[in-house]
Amino acid sequence: MKAIPPFRLVAEPLNDAAAALPTFRWAGDNVGKRHKLGGAPDFIQSPETPLCSCAKPMTFYAQLDSINDDYCLADCGLIYVFVCFDCFETKAMLQSG
Repeated sequence: MKAIPPFRLVAEPLNDAAAALPTFRWAGDNVGKRHKLGGAPDFIQSPETPLCSCAKPMTFYAQLDSINDDYCLADCGLIYVFVCFDCFETKAMLQSG
C-alpha cells in the first residue's frame, strides 16, 4: 500500500455566499478545520481501511470535515476518501462524532 505524505487543507471560501456562512455555535474549536490530504486518517471511531475489489487495502487519500451547523455531517463527522493506486478504484465513508 502506497502512503501519501500529509498536507493540511484549508477551506477557503470561493464566493460571498460561502464567506458569509456562520461558524459552529456548539462544536469544538477544531471542528470544521480537520480537512487534510494524505498522511493517516484521523478516525473518529474504529479504524476502517477498506479493501479494493482487487482485495488489496486501499490508500488513505483525504478527509473532509463538517462545514458548520447547517452543513454538519452526522454529528460533526468526517468523510474519508480512499484510493487503490493499482486499479484507481475509490471508496468514501463517513464516521460521526
